[in-house]
Amino acid sequence: MTDALGQALGQARVGAKEIAAIGITNQRETAVMWDRATGRPVHNAIVWQDRRTADLCASLKQAGHAARVRELAGLTIDPYFSATKVAWMLDQAGLRARAQQGELAFGTVDSYLLHRLTGGGVHVTDVTNASRTLVFDIARLDWSDELLSLLDLPRSLLPTVLPSAGLFGTTRGVPGVPDGVPIAGIAGDQQAALFGQACFEPGDAKCTYGTGAFILMNTGAAPVASRAGLLTTVAWKIPGELAYALEGSAFIAGAAVQWLRDGLGFFTSAAEIEALATSVPDSGGVVVVPAFTGLGAPHWRPEARGIITGLTRGTTRAHIARAALEGIALQNVDILRAMERDSGKALRVLKVDGGAAANDLLMQFQSDVLGVEISRPEMLETTAMGAAFLAGLGAGVWTSKDAITQVWREQRRFKPTTDRAAVAAHLARWTESVAKA
Repeated sequence: MTDALGQALGQARVGAKEIAAIGITNQRETAVMWDRATGRPVHNAIVWQDRRTADLCASLKQAGHAARVRELAGLTIDPYFSATKVAWMLDQAGLRARAQQGELAFGTVDSYLLHRLTGGGVHVTDVTNASRTLVFDIARLDWSDELLSLLDLPRSLLPTVLPSAGLFGTTRGVPGVPDGVPIAGIAGDQQAALFGQACFEPGDAKCTYGTGAFILMNTGAAPVASRAGLLTTVAWKIPGELAYALEGSAFIAGAAVQWLRDGLGFFTSAAEIEALATSVPDSGGVVVVPAFTGLGAPHWRPEARGIITGLTRGTTRAHIARAALEGIALQNVDILRAMERDSGKALRVLKVDGGAAANDLLMQFQSDVLGVEISRPEMLETTAMGAAFLAGLGAGVWTSKDAITQVWREQRRFKPTTDRAAVAAHLARWTESVAKA
């Protein structure tokens, strides 16, 4: 990692004196555990999509803990979040004794990167990543002893929690980077994208189309408890401001395109899906529900599996490719409608980013089925942009959110075009198919 950073700076021809600060953004729920003395991982990281703790989560729900967990952490009990992954490592990998003796450290990926960048001197995370663990009290902004006890996790494992902008540490021993560069901004990837999209007002929302699809809506200074199966999470904490968000995640988005490419051999490059899908006027009644790792918000059905419905003798690869893109967009309709109900705010514009946001067919269909305008920025990698914005705030490069707003630029806007009867038919087929998944 550290070698790659130095190489990247060299290729970009960025001099050491030009680095004002470093920002970090990361997969929020991926769990890493390492030896405090050596800094070496003691187990493979367990990524956010891993479902190995499904049985543990089911037992916690059956024991009646779901309501209290949601009240404190804002989250539903699901293998998605990192704390049950940590419990699995302690018990299944025989690490509990070492953890209880204070020899081990847990962190989401940001914590591990920060540990490496500072030469092992810092064990810290920010409020956005902490709020994705299942053991963080989002009202008190501190680890919850009650939830730690529920999962039998030693508090000594956990990093110190700081705001999202400010000094986290300084570089030490990083090849190609001088010692002493401040690391001044950290946020989990989806909160970073929300910040990078300048979604600074309550009701502003964005969707990041990556491996999964992640929708966040800024709800302002107070957490909004969801009644519709969404998550309540910390959006950011910066000097003078704490913001919360409602979130809904579809676990599979771009990964569905990868499956068509690698699993079924429909094309050799993911970018080819748009041409294949546009070679037919519609999906021919085919519906793809890409629940390959279960259904996320607002359904929360970890046992669900992917399904293709509506196949006929006339179905072609093009119909399935188009239906896969439509499935990505239709998942988001379920999430955003739930978000509107919880927040009491009607969505006006959805800002989009991530690799799949470059697909015009997908963006237009998303606008059609939502019935709202889609705003695509010039910079699709707004997750990285958000980390840079936060680091800039933390280091004084920008002094306010207003200054950041001037940096954000729209590239294209998609407006609804399809008649509502056609949209209603799409949504009806989708609802029937989801019930079968």
